Amino acid sequence: MDLPVLVRRRATDEVYDILRASILEHRFMPGDRLLVDQLAEQLGVSLTPVRHAVQQLATEGLVEIRPRSGTFVAQLTDTDVFETFEIRRALECLAAETAVVHVSDETLKQLRRLVWKMSEPADTEADRHRHEQDNSEFHRLIVEASQNRRLMETYEGLKAHLQIARVHGASLGVWVQRLAEERKEHEEIMLAIEARDGGRLSQALTSHINRARNALMETLRQTNAKI
Repeated sequence: MDLPVLVRRRATDEVYDILRASILEHRFMPGDRLLVDQLAEQLGVSLTPVRHAVQQLATEGLVEIRPRSGTFVAQLTDTDVFETFEIRRALECLAAETAVVHVSDETLKQLRRLVWKMSEPADTEADRHRHEQDNSEFHRLIVEASQNRRLMETYEGLKAHLQIARVHGASLGVWVQRLAEERKEHEEIMLAIEARDGGRLSQALTSHINRARNALMETLRQTNAKI
């Protein structure tokens, strides 16, 4: 007889998932202080699972635990942004080499649909959140098309850092101003994939990722100048 497997989750895992999603979905912003006792009360759990979850988030780089100061949502430096986007560029350009060979017609349709969705007007916070999700899915599909499992696993491990970077990029509300550039870049990426031209795709991805990196670093400089 086949029986279903019962999934029993630890409180720590559930708290971790909730806090991680709250950071990546901008409910907690970079620099916000996380009070463990208040979180435990709000979530209806003891202090222990919250502390364990916070330690996991610190290991992942999403929070900072400062001795005698408290726990804070991680803030990025110029170096953090540069290194994260350099790794992203390397991984996506590596994926491009085989993605153009293996990409299916169905994936091409999904990519084209996402490019179309990201060309729609975006004026509200909800629009921004939707746009970020579509953008992440667009790049994930390209990497997945490489059919390199270990490359995909490495890229997935970078996702949290990319998302926290986008939180910083949205903090001044400047993302709308950059959408026109991004749309042109996405169109060029799409055309390169449809042409199955690996060199052109790698060049388009490099230009797109470098521009995004430089824009985010400029945003961080403006933010730090106001502090």
